[in-house]
Amino acid sequence: MPISPTDLSTLLGSRICHDLISPIGAIGNGIELLQLSGIDTPELTLINEAVNDANQRIRYFRVAFGSAASGQMIGAGEMAKVLPENVFGPKLGLNWQLNDSIERGHAKLALLALLCLESCMPYGGEMNVSHQDDAWRISGHGERLKPMAELWELVTQGTDDIMANTMPAPAQLHFALLGLELAIQGRSVHIDVRETEVVVSF
Repeated sequence: MPISPTDLSTLLGSRICHDLISPIGAIGNGIELLQLSGIDTPELTLINEAVNDANQRIRYFRVAFGSAASGQMIGAGEMAKVLPENVFGPKLGLNWQLNDSIERGHAKLALLALLCLESCMPYGGEMNVSHQDDAWRISGHGERLKPMAELWELVTQGTDDIMANTMPAPAQLHFALLGLELAIQGRSVHIDVRETEVVVSF
């Protein structure tokens, strides 16, 4: 089977996350040993918090940007590690209403959609994810949202239209990636943007 540019980008994402997780984990283990030996300073605490944050981001990015083979599953326990409490910070809550294993490809779509909602909710709010009968509903509610209409168009356009668009900024790349992944998986999407709520259904 020929390798597409999209395949290469997801493999690259998986490779980068895989290669980073080991050294960052080693740093965390080293900090833990220092603390066990009685060394516990404010500086060490800051380093430990930064390492934990980096580990969390890599776990999230590995699913959102990495490869997802057809039929590959991801368990509820692993998703709990990918989406711990305050995964998006103290101002943005997440209610993940799933307790079963799901297809890794579906998890990839959900995490990309959550990144899109996070971009629209810089002032905080609440996000909800539900899944029933192969239908996903991912919503974000907040008092002040950014509409970002042009970026949401990247999600709803077909693959050719997405590739013909102007390259989004790096901080907004997940909108284009969500659109491409939806097209690859053959799923239709509906985006409902309101004054205080955005709903992504696919």
